[in-house]
Amino acid sequence: MSEATATLGGGCFWCLEAVYKELRGVTSVMSGYAGGSVPNPTYKAVCSGRTGHAEVVQVKFDPDQLSYADLLRVFFTIHDPTTLNRQGNDVGTQYRSIILTHSDAQAETARAVMQEIAEAGIWDGKLVTEIEPLTTFYEAEPEHHDYFARNPWTGYCQVVVAPKVAKFRKSFSDRLKKAA
Repeated sequence: MSEATATLGGGCFWCLEAVYKELRGVTSVMSGYAGGSVPNPTYKAVCSGRTGHAEVVQVKFDPDQLSYADLLRVFFTIHDPTTLNRQGNDVGTQYRSIILTHSDAQAETARAVMQEIAEAGIWDGKLVTEIEPLTTFYEAEPEHHDYFARNPWTGYCQVVVAPKVAKFRKSFSDRLKKAA
């Protein structure tokens, strides 16, 4: 099996992690921080908005089962790429819509998919998603790993994460991992 990596930010990393863990072809998802200037940031520091980092997920996937373009099509469906530095009530640069590319080919694909989404008129507003090369990915603290799976009944998970997971399951039912 071959493996590729995508790094994406679209609001709270708990939402993206919960969705991508269910997508067929994805082998692992890790929450973390990227796109900033402070080395080894903490969740508290990132939440302050002063590190420049976004909450992101690093998605490992099998490109023979899931194309990078299709992974991005899911990305543009599960968050609002038209709101600058915000997803719902989560406000700040750490919640920006961003694709951190691992190669020139990924950057080219990201631009093409973004244009496809814009031309399809899926969103009313202009897409504000940033596309830039990944410099460094910092893994989030252990309490953020598998957050939705471990805390499904918390208020935030019920009000924010669960609806995004439900929308994903409905929109991409043919792409869900089969239950073991």
